[in-house]
Amino acid sequence: MRIALVYYSGTGNTEAMAKAIEDELKGKAEVDTIDPSAFGPEDIASHDAFAFGCPAMGSEVLEEDVFEPMFASIESLLSGKTIMLFGSYGWGDGEWMRNWEERCLADGAVLAADPVIANEAPDDEAIAALKKAADSLIA
Repeated sequence: MRIALVYYSGTGNTEAMAKAIEDELKGKAEVDTIDPSAFGPEDIASHDAFAFGCPAMGSEVLEEDVFEPMFASIESLLSGKTIMLFGSYGWGDGEWMRNWEERCLADGAVLAADPVIANEAPDDEAIAALKKAADSLIA
């Protein structure tokens, strides 16, 4: 199984979350860790599942310069694809993730697990949730 791990991280918190996913899947699946600026529609067919990570930005939205344009370019191709969502935040209540989850479901994506969010750096509870969600991608 080949998984695309595509994430944006401004402070390193979402990157730490991605690292936990990568560590959990090591030896269980082939994981391609890809910067969102280098990921596009042509990459969908070559992967079996997807882990997308993006922190909350501005007024609880996806990062607007790199991640959002990439995601908009691929979301119509996610119908029937198995995905997981993760990200960190420093304010608000997780509205950006709820909106992103609804958007993905409307696109027809299959969420392998509930999205995982962390307030600032991921704590032990968030790391455990990330590992469980990552394992759901390959179940």
